[in-house]
Amino acid sequence: MTENDLLESYAGLEGADLLRPLLRDFRGQIAVVSSFGAESAVLLHMVSEIDRAVPVIFLDTGKLFAETLEYRDELVCQLGLTDVRSVVPCAIALRREDADGLLHKTSTDLCCDLRKTRPLAAALQGFSAVISGRKRFHGGERQNLQAVSLADERLKAEPLASFSGLDIANYMHSHDLPPHPLVEAGYRSIGCAPCTSKGGTLEDPRAGRWAGQEKTECGIHWTADGRVVRISAAQGALSSTGC
Repeated sequence: MTENDLLESYAGLEGADLLRPLLRDFRGQIAVVSSFGAESAVLLHMVSEIDRAVPVIFLDTGKLFAETLEYRDELVCQLGLTDVRSVVPCAIALRREDADGLLHKTSTDLCCDLRKTRPLAAALQGFSAVISGRKRFHGGERQNLQAVSLADERLKAEPLASFSGLDIANYMHSHDLPPHPLVEAGYRSIGCAPCTSKGGTLEDPRAGRWAGQEKTECGIHWTADGRVVRISAAQGALSSTGC
């Protein structure tokens, strides 16, 4: 099957209708990436209704809100997910590049690369397909998001690409899914604590991420064959040594 044939085989599908054939066709070779953030319960619930044993990769950066860790545990229990893998940054790299834990104050890009991009790249080794929960209505680089694409020789699926904020809210309500505890406190999009502030709306939930900066993405969805990775050449050379 050619790359075009592969993409066309899933054309027009979204939500659970896309997940079912993907989880069947790539069984044992596919993983879900989840932040267990404000909207994560929707995709995780869809996955759990099809196959609770699918690997779910969670990046525990060491800078997350305590509420996010508690929410992860709550959802894992409620949805019956059996293979949630909490991935942490390399301890050697942390000591070398962020010994005082304050790298986010001088370079959010380098901090994200250290604590998210590199650990995820290592965690996805051996998988030929990956699922995430991005949506077009989040704006920025996500506006032209494709439900299925190929990047770095891996199939990337975004089953919720066309979902709106209202779609997410309605799904959460109809399936009685618990909200992230910080949503009621005014957080619409939830990442690492130092770089997340209250704010955002149903239509623009990511307004509270890296507030006051041009940065809108952590970098884990950038690809070597299609996107510019926003880290310095010197850091890139450093990143290639050790873990």
